[in-house]
Amino acid sequence: MTKRICSVQSGTILVLVICLSLLQISCRMMTSTKVKPLHSYDNQVQALLAKMTLEEKIGQMIQLDQEFLKDPQDIATYFIGSILSGGGSDPKAGNSLKAWADMYDGYQKYALKTRLGIPILYGVDAVHGHNNVLNAVVFPHNIGMGCTRDPDLVRKVGRITAIEMRATGVQWTFAPCVTVPRDDRWGRTYEGFSEDPAIVDMLGEAAVQGFQGKDLFDPLSVAACAKHYIGDGGTRAQIVEGDAAQSSRRVRLDQGDTVIDEAGLRAIHLPPYITAVNAGVATIMPSFSSWNGLKCSASKRLLTEILKGELGFEGFLISDYRAIDQVHPDYKTAIGISINAGMDMGMIPSKYKEFFQNLKELVQEGVVPISRIDDAVTRILRVKCAMGLLDKDRSQLADRSLWDSFGSDEHRQVARQAVRESLVLLKNENKTLPLSKEAKRIHVAGNSADNIGVQCGGWTIDWQGKSGEVTTSGTTILGAIRNTVSADTRVTYSEDGTGADGADIVVVVVGEKPYAEGFGDSADLTLSSDEKAVFANAKKADIPTVVILLSGRPLIVPNMIVQSDAFVAAWLPGTEGQGVADVLFGDFKPRGKLSFSWARSADQHPINVGDEEYDPLFELGFGLSF
Repeated sequence: MTKRICSVQSGTILVLVICLSLLQISCRMMTSTKVKPLHSYDNQVQALLAKMTLEEKIGQMIQLDQEFLKDPQDIATYFIGSILSGGGSDPKAGNSLKAWADMYDGYQKYALKTRLGIPILYGVDAVHGHNNVLNAVVFPHNIGMGCTRDPDLVRKVGRITAIEMRATGVQWTFAPCVTVPRDDRWGRTYEGFSEDPAIVDMLGEAAVQGFQGKDLFDPLSVAACAKHYIGDGGTRAQIVEGDAAQSSRRVRLDQGDTVIDEAGLRAIHLPPYITAVNAGVATIMPSFSSWNGLKCSASKRLLTEILKGELGFEGFLISDYRAIDQVHPDYKTAIGISINAGMDMGMIPSKYKEFFQNLKELVQEGVVPISRIDDAVTRILRVKCAMGLLDKDRSQLADRSLWDSFGSDEHRQVARQAVRESLVLLKNENKTLPLSKEAKRIHVAGNSADNIGVQCGGWTIDWQGKSGEVTTSGTTILGAIRNTVSADTRVTYSEDGTGADGADIVVVVVGEKPYAEGFGDSADLTLSSDEKAVFANAKKADIPTVVILLSGRPLIVPNMIVQSDAFVAAWLPGTEGQGVADVLFGDFKPRGKLSFSWARSADQHPINVGDEEYDPLFELGFGLSF
């Protein structure tokens, strides 16, 4: 029976791991590049704030989802400060590059017509590329990037994502996710770089630098958002036994409760935020989850005393999607609690009119002091000023000159590099890999082998992602293998794993169906029966077998690992499957190292390096090469 780590007293090994992590973090903080502090813009901000009415201030504190915007005139009527496109909230004219740019420009023009002409910040979850938009480059999810241990590469990925975002006009990403996932059963595990705070800290800093560039004023920079503050990766699992209609247990972890003392919270979950703040991150998103029973979005201790006071965060806090609703059953009361706790902007997808009126009343009633409103708006305007949004001589519309670089070969080459560096070789008996490009016949098996949607996972075009023949443009693993072999090599393919007889080798590609957030919570962490059947069918050919696993976390697949000749954890690599072929055929030697411990069974979870009883199948940092 494993023990959940709840404090720095949980074992000698954990203390050593945490001390080493904090030492690495401290050394990098001392050498971090200084960024221009946001408070340096306060003279300009205060001059603008002095001109604003209460209504104009409250409007700046609202972010609505364009999906629920029935009349664009509301942007001007309510002085809206921000708009977002949540997962799947695409332009009404379609999901093309042009449709996004036209939509952004249209909404921005309404904001510019208001009395003060303060532009909107437009936000999206560009969490592995500008992944909402068709034909954007989609990079590996963070779990794969964590296996690279390569901050320079993470910075490049952030830069390219920012440029592709700016091509649509969008200037704010709800990324990076600097969670420290401590239980792989959580459906958001793939959004985290690692279970190790030091790795999350290092790569989270690089991601912020990539998105924001050397200066937020750069028209190719976007505002970053470190999320989800704090402890969202440490929530306690709630096991729900299946009823008669269910064959397996269910687990609930998402938006749950992180039960841990403050020392443990600081040791495991706070370090990446310290570094993000020092890197100049413009915004931070508090978590849906709770800390010891209190919603993070309602905690003045977390939002104001620690984050803004102790850490000196000068940007603004944006709530998660309808998170304020969860603070209290009465909506008006919930607004007052969260704003007084330190929330600066509410992500209010549809109830923005009610939020506007309720917050106005709360101020008039003295429940929310005007000083709290002024502080929130000052923080929001600081970011807008730093980004050049208050510069009257600067265009605030989409930069259509960037369209030629959107989804370009140059950008895809960086994604290809990210894919090949993220792959982790877990097994390679009898030098099965690398494969020969001159083989007479290679059989490829599995629907996942020719499926961009499965390769990309959740948060790709749709919120939950989508398995299918065409999700967005890219190269599947099957296509990559065919691109790589010699003209004399036959590549055959079957979705169900049959037909491998007589081939030199069979490459079996299996994976999880796409999911996002709580929809991915899983008690058993295993593949579907259909995916298992693909492997079983392929093994009947009695030839060397290579397994490529596409997943958002380490899965419990002991039979596949034992019975395969080579096993590659490819995570959710994104659109550039050619990077997988680069490793399979030896053009690039695998060097990825596990960013998460790989459990022997689901009953071992949660399992993390530093546990008193640490006995995984593969340890954190494991990875073979040729």
